[in-house]
Amino acid sequence: MADHSAPGPLAVTLPAARSPGWAWVPSHCRSPGQAACNFVCDCRDCSDEAQCGYRGASPALGTPFACDFEQDSCGWRDISTSGYSWLRDRAGAALEGPGPHSDHTLGTDLGWYMAVGTHRGKEASTAALRSPTLREAAPSCKLRLWYHAASGDVAELRLEVTHGSETLTLWQSTGSWDLGWQELAVTTGRIRGDFRVTFSATRNATHGGAVALDDLEFWDCGLPTPQASCPLGHHHCQNKVCVEPQQLCDGEDNCGDLSDEDPLTCGHHTATDFETGLGPWNRSEGWSWNHSAGGPERPSWPRRDHSRNSAQGSFLVSVAEPGTPAILSSPEFQASGASNCSVRWVGLTGPPCWLPRCRAPSQLLVPQLIFYHYLHGSEAGCLQLFLQTLGSSAPQAPVLLRRRRGELGTAWVRDRVDIQSAHPFQILLAGQTGPGGVVGLDDLILSDHCRPVPEVSTLQPLPPGPWAPAPQPLPPSSRFQDSCKQGHFACGDLCVPPEQLCDFEEQCAGGEDEQACGTTDFESLEAGGWEDTSVGRLQWRRLSAQESQGSSAAAAGHFLSLQRAWGQLSTEARVLTPLLGPSGPSCELHLAYYLQSQPRGFLALVVVDNGSRELAWQALSSSAGGWKVDKVLLGAHRRPFQLEFVGLVDLDGPDQQGAGVDNVTLRDCSPTVTTKRDREVSCNFERDTCSWYPGHLSDTHWRWVESRGPDHDHTTGQGHFVLLDPTDPLAWGHSAHLLSRPQVPAAPTECLSFWYYLHGPQIGTLRLAMRREGEETHLWSRSGTQGNRWHEAWATLSHQPGSRAQYQLLFEGLRDGYHGTMALDDVAVRPGPCWAPHHCSFEDSDCGFSSGGRGLWRRQANASGHTAWGPPTDHTTETAQGMGAWQGQGLGGWPGAGRLMLAPPGHYMVVDTSPDALPRGQTASLTSKEYRPPAQPACLTFWYHGSLHNPGTLRVHLEKGGKHQVLSLSAHGGLAWRLGSVDVQAEQAWRVVFEAVAAGVAHSYVALDDLLLQDGPCPRPGSCDFESGLCGWSHLAWPSLGGYSWDWGGGATPSRYPQPPVDHTLGTKAGHFAFFETGVLGPGGRAAWLRSEPLPATPASCLRFWYYVGFPEHFYKGELRVLLRSAQGQLAVWGTGGHRRHQWLEAQVEVASTKEFQVVFEATLGGQPALGPIALDDVEYLAGQRCQQAAPSPGDTAAPVSVPTAVGSALLLLMLLVLLGLGGRRWLQKRGSCPFQSNTEATAPGFDNILFNADGVTLPASVTSEP
Repeated sequence: MADHSAPGPLAVTLPAARSPGWAWVPSHCRSPGQAACNFVCDCRDCSDEAQCGYRGASPALGTPFACDFEQDSCGWRDISTSGYSWLRDRAGAALEGPGPHSDHTLGTDLGWYMAVGTHRGKEASTAALRSPTLREAAPSCKLRLWYHAASGDVAELRLEVTHGSETLTLWQSTGSWDLGWQELAVTTGRIRGDFRVTFSATRNATHGGAVALDDLEFWDCGLPTPQASCPLGHHHCQNKVCVEPQQLCDGEDNCGDLSDEDPLTCGHHTATDFETGLGPWNRSEGWSWNHSAGGPERPSWPRRDHSRNSAQGSFLVSVAEPGTPAILSSPEFQASGASNCSVRWVGLTGPPCWLPRCRAPSQLLVPQLIFYHYLHGSEAGCLQLFLQTLGSSAPQAPVLLRRRRGELGTAWVRDRVDIQSAHPFQILLAGQTGPGGVVGLDDLILSDHCRPVPEVSTLQPLPPGPWAPAPQPLPPSSRFQDSCKQGHFACGDLCVPPEQLCDFEEQCAGGEDEQACGTTDFESLEAGGWEDTSVGRLQWRRLSAQESQGSSAAAAGHFLSLQRAWGQLSTEARVLTPLLGPSGPSCELHLAYYLQSQPRGFLALVVVDNGSRELAWQALSSSAGGWKVDKVLLGAHRRPFQLEFVGLVDLDGPDQQGAGVDNVTLRDCSPTVTTKRDREVSCNFERDTCSWYPGHLSDTHWRWVESRGPDHDHTTGQGHFVLLDPTDPLAWGHSAHLLSRPQVPAAPTECLSFWYYLHGPQIGTLRLAMRREGEETHLWSRSGTQGNRWHEAWATLSHQPGSRAQYQLLFEGLRDGYHGTMALDDVAVRPGPCWAPHHCSFEDSDCGFSSGGRGLWRRQANASGHTAWGPPTDHTTETAQGMGAWQGQGLGGWPGAGRLMLAPPGHYMVVDTSPDALPRGQTASLTSKEYRPPAQPACLTFWYHGSLHNPGTLRVHLEKGGKHQVLSLSAHGGLAWRLGSVDVQAEQAWRVVFEAVAAGVAHSYVALDDLLLQDGPCPRPGSCDFESGLCGWSHLAWPSLGGYSWDWGGGATPSRYPQPPVDHTLGTKAGHFAFFETGVLGPGGRAAWLRSEPLPATPASCLRFWYYVGFPEHFYKGELRVLLRSAQGQLAVWGTGGHRRHQWLEAQVEVASTKEFQVVFEATLGGQPALGPIALDDVEYLAGQRCQQAAPSPGDTAAPVSVPTAVGSALLLLMLLVLLGLGGRRWLQKRGSCPFQSNTEATAPGFDNILFNADGVTLPASVTSEP
């Protein structure tokens, strides 16, 4: 533990180990052809690299050559030979398919990527995407990309590089692939001359083959540029390039012309590349001499060697199992002199692979050996380097000098060790791996100071393996260690199994089983179990304050520091804990840290859980320096998980740059730890988040925030709340979880109430669920915008009487939209049941409705219900199983793509009124729970659906001490859901009762959906002043229009979207209106619809409304249209793209239809996106009344005149004849096009898809006929 009272910068004085990802050579920009696309900016503006992914004029050190496909395809092109091919695409522009719901660059549906769409061919086919011709990749070159592939949809993915006559497979996978964007990073190795990279996807006859690719980056691929002179100590290559001394004779072409590997310079080194055999090395059983081309069909097998970077090159490989390592031994070497080597600390080495606990070695003396190793396919993979001293009087156990373990990918990783030994010695390399894994060795290079024994003497027999570091004196409590099984930890007479080590529960009396589990002040060599896993030019080392020259003279103790390393790959350094967990929800990590790195650099804490990596904390580049303290909430994680510090600093930058970590403490991590805070489900979030904490299954998180601007809390308007913003940076996850800590039921029935906020033109879904004993029960959900205000909701929690089984509450925000805000506040739980909810969609439950003893009413979806017939879709989502829906990744595991896709079917309540289920004249009742007495007159609306043939009668009763009927509907058949409403006035608790009276017709039913209780009297059909909401107008987002919704709000409430300052009804900020912000549309979104309830056929009726467009005249881009939709299609009867500016204007439209129809207000674009709102207020539908003729408003594209749709209209007949003659009469056949469409009965003549204007008839130029 270092003294942090006197902070000071960390000095790093070791020589640089730079391999820049780019270089700049001033020139006249007339470079030869071979200089283009070589990852070097030969022109001052880097125009020679423009077609290779380079963007910008002055990249920082290490900045990759990247292509995000936002502007173009960066020279990548499709070379497929079939209809299964690549194209540049975006999620918002695609109407169907299982592809990504957002790009990776922006994390929204407006970002671009390369995609290969679903293909329905009957033969296997491959889609190939090829890079432009690239040139001269450095040995450190790494390609990083992100891909998206749905499991079961693609047969194979492959990444290849072609140079010369050879094509190398860098990566290949047949799945299965996780949901969302997946990262892939591979090294290319040194490539001389031209090369091209190809990414291909293969489908077979049973796969659709949807794949996407985004954010391709080439890191550290440029060779150094010639210099007139080199820094002191550097090597000047024949081509005038400067390389560092440690890069000489290391088996890699760092100069670019091989002069750093010249035989004259490196002839005294002993290099073994395994091309012709083992050289002076001896191998035991377990190592095999092989090459890629002849290797087995094992996914983890090396695809190429290191020496030649070719599939024809040879290497040494092993698949030895843990506990029985394969051993490779060097010849016997003479004792080295002090001048031939140096004393070095080799990092956080840790115990050997097959031992769960041992002490880390102290400073070791090691001989100079450069070697390249390969660990892939198993986390149990391990390579260890031992020193075996010989010739002493007593046999010595091998001493561990270096260890690498885990999954290092498909790269050959460089390492180096040095030694000084007073006795003859051997070097031993031991490799082992787990199922499916491979350990490889190549290019073993011994320095010229390593001199073999002139005459081979008789070697002393090696002690039996496994070899371990010299044993440390064991405490008395460990005297029974030999009696424990391998892998168990001994303390006293107790043997602790591996799964109980570092589980935050002390098994040993002295807590020894939890002593090397992350918590440390770095004073002991054990270092809390942290182990460096770096493979690049930086590493984590335990350093004393005295070794750090920039620290204060008063500083003392040790800490973890970023230092230089011998690796040649990725620049960041990583250090890992042992396997931990399980942890509880209160688990926190406290730390002291230091970071000084400009202009770039970072220090981060990552949670590695089941192969996924979650960023838990990050400190970005800073020039301030000094030690700081912080804490990180880790929360609950299953076992096993690990913590990892990742650091990156530019040690060659100005000033004394560096990074360090100290005093790491894990607190309250036991799952059994409970505090008073853990029981605080009720929370207003003013002090903290109480018992609520964010989940860790996604990189999208709920955040505890303070009110600021349009984002305000519910409690005071100026306090705190929890927020989920789908546009947060680095948020590509499908959903975000907010969980309570486990709770014990306080009563058999509890009521959870909360305030929620869902606002924005493309906001997603908020869900509430309860977890108990491994099962998850959905309690409540809302989708899409609910207006610019806070809403109260509640859900009843039901428990088994007397049960003490713990439960957990979960709020899930689905990231299936990217424009809007989702928030929670003022959560409260109390004993007893809740009142009946004000809104019930039946999506998650029956909302407490009771169907009496016979249970004739049932909650169902059409495809899965008990009734053999029913509405083809519900009203809430307008989907049935297998139909398109705007959905995302949900609690039940439904795949989310934010587009038209297979989605869970919507639910409703239905009763079978067939004679065999309900005889003629008999009734089936559906009774609600008690509603809270309304503070003012209210309106209860509901949507009902009757079978095509006479389903009977639907009666509505209100129970307020007694039962009385308030509405009777003779449900006529049809395919549309219809709106019903009743006014409610009650001074006491009340219930609503729905009664279905059977008519005795076979195959008949009555269904209910979407009950809503709102303040104020019920409006007339098709009319709304928007003071209490949207009335019966639907703003459901249509996927084929981009998934955007009209919103509801008022001038008094701050909004992040432009809106009118006052409404029209009241003329004040207190009034409300419906509005839509057209600036969010862009190329991926086409329009938003606001639809009325179905209205009866009419020969002539008047639609009046007030509208507002908030654009400057010279930059107006939005358009507002009025459409009529019926079973025959849709008709545009009014529109304005006019020049209006910040004022409410009146419009009226006379409508006529021979069929039942809907009025649709469509907000769309007339050009490029422009920031500005379109708003509506005081919509009034006057059934059976003609409009009073008025002069048309300037700028309207259709005057408010009658547009009769009778078949006798000569103009319409003429148009119909033309369309029929051309074969162009088009009916909307898709489900998403028309909610009235029927395949079972003929429809009367009605609207065709034509556009009526005041001065004539034109075919529509837009796509509004196919939502």
